[in-house]
Amino acid sequence: MTKMSSKNIYFKEAENRWKAVDKGIQRQLVNHNSQIMQVKVKFEEGAIGYEHSHFHSQSTYVAAGKFEVVIDGKKEILKAGDGFLVQPNLKHGVKCLEVGMLIDVFSPLREDFLE
Repeated sequence: MTKMSSKNIYFKEAENRWKAVDKGIQRQLVNHNSQIMQVKVKFEEGAIGYEHSHFHSQSTYVAAGKFEVVIDGKKEILKAGDGFLVQPNLKHGVKCLEVGMLIDVFSPLREDFLE
C-alpha cells in the first residue's frame, strides 16, 4: 500500500493549477494513487471532448452544465446531477451544450494525465 502525505489526502482548489487540454477545456487533478484518480474538467459552451477510448474504467458526475454524451454509439443529454459510467475500451466523448464541469474518476489512474 502506498503511504500518502497530507498533500495527497486533502485537495484545495486554490493550490492546484488548471491545465488547458483542448479548445475550451481545462483539467485539474484532484487526487490519485496507483488505483484511482479524480479529475475536474471545465468546459466552455460548444467545447468537444472528442470520442476516444482507454483501458481505464471511468465514472463521471456532471457537476454543472449540460452535455451531449456518447458512449459506444449511444447518445444521451445529461445535466447537473446526472452521471455516466464508461467500461474499459468503450469509445466515448462529450459535447458541452451549456458551460459546465465534469468530475471524472478513473481506475486505475491515468498516468498520461501526470506531468
